[in-house]
Amino acid sequence: MQQFDVVIIGSGIGGLVCGNILSLEGMKVCVLEKNKQIGGCLQTFSRDKVIFDSGVHYIGSLGKGQNLYQVFKYLGLMDKLKLQKMDEDAFDKIIIDNDEMEYPMAQGHDNFIKKLSACFPGEEKAIKAYCETIMSICQRFPLYNLRSGGSYKEKEEVLEIDTKTYIETITKNKKLQAVLAGNNILYAGQPGKTPFYIHALILNSYIESSWKCIDGGSQIAKYLAQNIRKHGGAVLCNREAKKIKEENGTVAYVELENGARFSATNYISNLHPVKTLEMLDTPLIRPAFKSRIRNLENSISCFSVNLVLKKNTLKYSRPNYYWHKEGEVWNMQDYNQDNWPLGYALFFSPSSKTKEYAETLSLLAYMRYEEVKEWEGTFNTDSKQQERGKSYDDFKTQKAERLLAVVEKKFPGLKSAIQSYYAATPLSYRDYLGTGDGSLYGIVKDHKDPVKTLIAPQTKLPNLYFTGQNLNLHGILGATITALATCTALLGNENIIDKIKNA
Repeated sequence: MQQFDVVIIGSGIGGLVCGNILSLEGMKVCVLEKNKQIGGCLQTFSRDKVIFDSGVHYIGSLGKGQNLYQVFKYLGLMDKLKLQKMDEDAFDKIIIDNDEMEYPMAQGHDNFIKKLSACFPGEEKAIKAYCETIMSICQRFPLYNLRSGGSYKEKEEVLEIDTKTYIETITKNKKLQAVLAGNNILYAGQPGKTPFYIHALILNSYIESSWKCIDGGSQIAKYLAQNIRKHGGAVLCNREAKKIKEENGTVAYVELENGARFSATNYISNLHPVKTLEMLDTPLIRPAFKSRIRNLENSISCFSVNLVLKKNTLKYSRPNYYWHKEGEVWNMQDYNQDNWPLGYALFFSPSSKTKEYAETLSLLAYMRYEEVKEWEGTFNTDSKQQERGKSYDDFKTQKAERLLAVVEKKFPGLKSAIQSYYAATPLSYRDYLGTGDGSLYGIVKDHKDPVKTLIAPQTKLPNLYFTGQNLNLHGILGATITALATCTALLGNENIIDKIKNA
């Protein structure tokens, strides 16, 4: 049995950042990954000799001195990453059916107000109030600001603000309401449920600064893994953890599918808490707690189409585009077979090979897991490929063609620029990213009961910790900030926060 200071299950951004921070604190770390490629949502894949991102289409707060910049600088990444800053005047463009306007979301709070106010004369006061509220809420989250200390009480009152309701209080302009919520696919927004702090923390990071990874986000995972190995640790692929064994009140070892065991002083699971608890057999975690976690709602999944474009046919665009049918911005998850899709996101990926023209384009629309349930008994991973049959291929083709037909209306000529395309369903997200139902962002947060969906990094076992998007916030920034919370809990102090802030 191999012995480490920390064993981490899952090599998503949360697990890798934990591994890096703890390596820098002198610990010998081992990361176990079930797939042959590390990184979770950072994974890339290649089709027709071009690169696609699995999940990381852009990143916020990587400007000098900003929170993610400071963490990445501390971890030695900033001078290695190939990054492209997005359009200062529009990192996102919101487009609405039956409206020719493209509504810009600009970088920099003042620029954000200026550009959006130009589209909505007379609404500058509302847009300014929106930005001020976002900044005020963000200040209440200590780790988000790389600040030690702080308490639940500091943020308690803002946890119960509903996103849709708040937006409707600052303006009666229906179009502006739709634009301010227009990229809510970023957090799978639900009316009457999604807390405004989720919206605020995510949007603020992109308003601060927005970036894309040239040639894909897997470079982040690659350098994080290199760092762990450089400090004497291990990052092991094709190692699927099956059991977390407790003895005498603490975790004794992690057992893999092949029976191999890994032992450590401490353990961190980057998996969904439900999956972690399924692997853990102990009387110390009450059935009531397991049941509560198991019954929490997961966010919806998605259907994606990744396009390989004919050479030099479509100009590269730095902004992302978010489209929704008029009046449906908060109802996109409630589609039926006749009106799908009610919205989509469109991302261009930057390549080192060409700057003027796009090589690839990715489309994303909501899809419920139940639509692919008839094939859920099949699993496709790097190490195991099962045939899902013609019915599944036909289903993907039919959905892809339908989505492309909707996109073509706003982007005429797109279909003629396509060389080939590859579709992915909730099953793809389930298999490659490790979520049980292909959930995009894990556990749904609810402003009506914020405590219910807040999961602490500590568990009832003193040497087992959670990390990842299900605890606090999803995305690259969210999972990174959550990793800080996990590490400070494990280390028993917040000294690393000052180290990061002063990096």
